[in-house]
Amino acid sequence: MIDLSNKQQNKSEPQILPFSLPSCTLFDNESYKYKWNNKLNGFYIKIPKGRLFYAQNFFNKETSDKYIQYFLENQTNDWHSTNWRDFEKEKLPKINFKNIDWQHDKLNMYGKEVYLPRYSAWYGDSDKPYTYSGLTLQPKKWTKGLFGIKKQIEKITTVKFNSVLMNWYRDGKDHMGWHADAEPELGKNPVIASINFGATRDFMIRKNDNPKNNTIKIPLEHGTLLIMAGEMQHFWQHSVPKRVNIQESRINLTFRIINH
Repeated sequence: MIDLSNKQQNKSEPQILPFSLPSCTLFDNESYKYKWNNKLNGFYIKIPKGRLFYAQNFFNKETSDKYIQYFLENQTNDWHSTNWRDFEKEKLPKINFKNIDWQHDKLNMYGKEVYLPRYSAWYGDSDKPYTYSGLTLQPKKWTKGLFGIKKQIEKITTVKFNSVLMNWYRDGKDHMGWHADAEPELGKNPVIASINFGATRDFMIRKNDNPKNNTIKIPLEHGTLLIMAGEMQHFWQHSVPKRVNIQESRINLTFRIINH
């Protein structure tokens, strides 16, 4: 994870965090505090039992636009104007995507097949399967584009990621419920780097023992990077709630380290 110690303080004018933290004042609150790093163009954020790094414009708009096209480019449909909600269940495999092998995963719940409210894809090292929510995913080999994003993020971290989970939210109806990334394969205190492309969506985090008074809403915009570290996955949950007024797609990549 990025070093959050005082030795990385810089002398630039302090920036204001673009979202609220509970009872937070700059630098002097033991529970919640943040500081701006001019070199990395982002904020170090300290929360109880966890650490964050937030870079609102990690990728600029031009680069982010190119990645959206890369993720959705296909040989059968206009990636920009297609209503992707029409391609549920068995229809999705008929789309010949050029770069990403999207799939619509399903779970068996109470004897019924339930499709997840989003599309997904799993890429990484060939021997690193991942199990979550009753699904076991076998990774596909890194593409040039995904590997390039990984290397850019690793320039500011002290870890090397070996896998990435991609989630495609077709519009504001697609969502992710409350959960923590605490699967055994991720190890103790995992570092997870989340990069967002497309529509701005609220990323919610809440503390397990007091969610009402410890909920934070973080807007993840086009090109925004958020890194979670420390004990966060053991003491906090996160979600991406529905936002039915949003019509545009959002594609999120969470880079992880899978250990067996």
